[in-house]
Amino acid sequence: MPIYEKFIGRHRDSFSSLADMQENFKITWPEDFNFAYDVMDVLGTEKPDKLALVYVSDDEQEKRFTFSDVMRYSNKAANYLTSLGVKKGDRVLLVLKRSYWFWFIMLALHKIGAVAVQATHQLMVKDYVYRCNRAGMSVAIITGDNDCTERFDEGEGQYETIRLKLVTKHKNVPGWLDIEKGIEEASDVWVRPTGEAATKATDMMFIAFSSGTTGYPKMILHDHTYPLGHIGTGIFWHRVVDGGLHFTVSDTGWMKSMWGKFYGQWMGETAHFVYDFEKFSGENILRMLDKYKITTFCVPPTMYRMMLQCDVKKYDLSSIVHCCTAGEALNADIYNTWKEATGLSIYEGFGQSETSVCIATLYPFDEPVPGAIGKPVPGYDICLLDEDGEPCAAGVTGEICIRGYFDGDRPRGLFYNYNESLEDTQKAWHDGFYHTGDTAYTDERGLIHYVGRNDDVIKSSGYRIGPFEIESVLLEHPAVLETAVTGVPDPVRGHIVKATVVLRPEWTPSDALVKELQDYVKKNTAPYKYPRIIEFVDSLPRTFSGKVRRVEIRQRDQERLEKKD
Repeated sequence: MPIYEKFIGRHRDSFSSLADMQENFKITWPEDFNFAYDVMDVLGTEKPDKLALVYVSDDEQEKRFTFSDVMRYSNKAANYLTSLGVKKGDRVLLVLKRSYWFWFIMLALHKIGAVAVQATHQLMVKDYVYRCNRAGMSVAIITGDNDCTERFDEGEGQYETIRLKLVTKHKNVPGWLDIEKGIEEASDVWVRPTGEAATKATDMMFIAFSSGTTGYPKMILHDHTYPLGHIGTGIFWHRVVDGGLHFTVSDTGWMKSMWGKFYGQWMGETAHFVYDFEKFSGENILRMLDKYKITTFCVPPTMYRMMLQCDVKKYDLSSIVHCCTAGEALNADIYNTWKEATGLSIYEGFGQSETSVCIATLYPFDEPVPGAIGKPVPGYDICLLDEDGEPCAAGVTGEICIRGYFDGDRPRGLFYNYNESLEDTQKAWHDGFYHTGDTAYTDERGLIHYVGRNDDVIKSSGYRIGPFEIESVLLEHPAVLETAVTGVPDPVRGHIVKATVVLRPEWTPSDALVKELQDYVKKNTAPYKYPRIIEFVDSLPRTFSGKVRRVEIRQRDQERLEKKD
């Protein structure tokens, strides 16, 4: 029996339909649920020799770890950290890129009851100082790669609560302890704490920081039931194979790694494949899929696009049984080209740092429809609400809202607090719903189509225009590599549509190409949506997690308008 059945009471293949799943899917858990103990240590004890993690470095050195290995190393890490005074409730910064130590240390923090805070190695000193002080972090564990420790130390004297710094790669830096050496020398015997030191399911487990697209990043608080929400992610959406090998391409500094490289997949008893590359290469990813016989796979649409610029058919991808994507709109051209090259459909999903996957196309009950993100995932009650809080009819754009109460019953996987502030939490969570700030509409089949962030929706001449539909059309044109659609203030129309475009290398900006792209949009979607302004750029502004910062494009345009005035 796969271990996830302990928490939902049945095998995923026992559901007869999506309606059956949505009606009868229910998660149960003990009051002291802790993923590290109740999932990973159970697997480490009952299925010790089963493969849990395959790590491949940038120079293709390989390490393999069983569930027993993962349990043992997490025990050693817990013993070493507690010997340094790390205790329940301490907040610990993790900047570990794709190092296999991330998995061991994260589980060790769960066992101790310390609160993990993941971050990308791309942060600058001001970002470190803000996050450490905002969350009250006492410990920093940072990769020995690049100049991450030096950059962190530029903030010396500004950190209010940091008392302990540890580094990987055996890097010798004054003021930093060698965590790899400490873990290797520690005992692998760990006893689950009792009494005050024990964890409860409702204790804080994890803090994520939002992308900060419109201001300072928010703290997003998750408790120890958060991993249970990823039963939907790993078991039902990623459709992982028991005994297989799952590959989600993500750095551990991003929440995507919590979705695709941790909880839900291990609940399905598949092994994680970790490729620790320095620079993304479509060719190398395809080579890894072939060489390691990956069974399930998930990357953002942009990475599918980069792989499709290679000769996909020269690789043997027959081991893959299921492909997924999330993070941005899935363009129909990408979907169709990938399916033609591999025979595999791409199953789209939607969620946030605040959630596990909450809308998706789920095999075998629905076939992917390019442009649609799917239907509510079991466990989530999704409503599209208008500005008055009323449900929207089919075809009408509304805000994606999730039924639940931050101070009571809510879906597992859904966060419970912003910024440790009741006021901040209630701004987004009120009247029995968490308001995601994302908009969508349903079609006549009940499929949900993503429109955009509330701030990204363009209101022009009485129309509400979502950027993703126009971006999807533009991406089908052979000249366009990437694009971001935004609104520009206009005295007559309110706003007009603008497309900021990155061209493929073989194309050159010109007035003729502007008109060609405008005509292409008019031909392939409602003509009123066409971009009246097209700007060609070398790259798009992005957040650390890779999301396009449309707010930055809008700000630049506003500054230009003000200078003209």
